[in-house]
Amino acid sequence: MEHPIEFFAEDIEFELKSSEKVAAWIADIIEQHKWELSALTYVFCSDEYLHQINIEYLDHDTLTDIITFDNADEEGVIEGDIFISIDRVRDNAIDHNTSFDDELHRVLIHGVLHLLGFKDKSPEQEAAMRKQEESCLSLRKF
Repeated sequence: MEHPIEFFAEDIEFELKSSEKVAAWIADIIEQHKWELSALTYVFCSDEYLHQINIEYLDHDTLTDIITFDNADEEGVIEGDIFISIDRVRDNAIDHNTSFDDELHRVLIHGVLHLLGFKDKSPEQEAAMRKQEESCLSLRKF
């Protein structure tokens, strides 16, 4: 089954394992939240590339693992671009004593959760986000 989810690499060599299964999982999560999936683009990149986006678009001079841009014109529709630093994901996997794939999947769904309206600015929001991430990760069938 094809989904309007695309995966690209920018300035690095990276190919997502089981991309069709990952896309189906992401689409299922969106559907479970009763949102419509219009278009979702993931761009895997380096720390340097994402750092420049962070400076240029968000005026943040910090490294980050993910930046999510919501391009939807209406409520209840997912249309966005999610940039993920593979360098950060690798480092975070080590720091959190988890596999690269598990950390990558957590970050992939973290961006979707932002598009679904979940926030993570306060400790309470961050706890709710982590709970949602864990719930989504438990639904993987790959």
